[in-house]
Amino acid sequence: MSFDLQPILENDLVKLRPLSSKDFDSLYKVASDSLIWEQHPDNKRYTLSGFTKFFNESIASKGALVIIEKESGNVIGSSRFNLVPKYNKAVEIGWTFLSRAYWGGRYNSVCKQLMMNYAFQFVNEIVFFVGKNNIRSQKAVEKLTSLDKNKLTIEQSSENSENDLVYRIAKA
Repeated sequence: MSFDLQPILENDLVKLRPLSSKDFDSLYKVASDSLIWEQHPDNKRYTLSGFTKFFNESIASKGALVIIEKESGNVIGSSRFNLVPKYNKAVEIGWTFLSRAYWGGRYNSVCKQLMMNYAFQFVNEIVFFVGKNNIRSQKAVEKLTSLDKNKLTIEQSSENSENDLVYRIAKA
């Protein structure tokens, strides 16, 4: 079985499915909130031009997933898998954003847990790259409910100034 970077993953709260060009309008509706991006290194993703670039990169990655809230059927964000050659037998989970209506609850953790459970069938490690000024994303990674703190390492990245912190989570 090979690692499909665009699986369909779901539970009682959310469904993650491959991002499609048809998702542009509904995802831009979410992404056009400037507060989502205020701590992100690319804080202009809320603009049409900034989001278009991000969306096109997401489609080209062949690892992007749209996040749908199951009760309403609404698109509430997206995330992405990326294979990172530097990290042998690892996959990056990143580029995640959610509508602010879904912040502070279970949605981010549930989405990441679905992705991690799936990925650990194929890899030994999950990697998150986070900007040193993106406190919200740092806290989101650190509070993943299933995270065994003994399996987490945090290191400084010297290769990518936009993503200064590397969170590495080993397979249990």
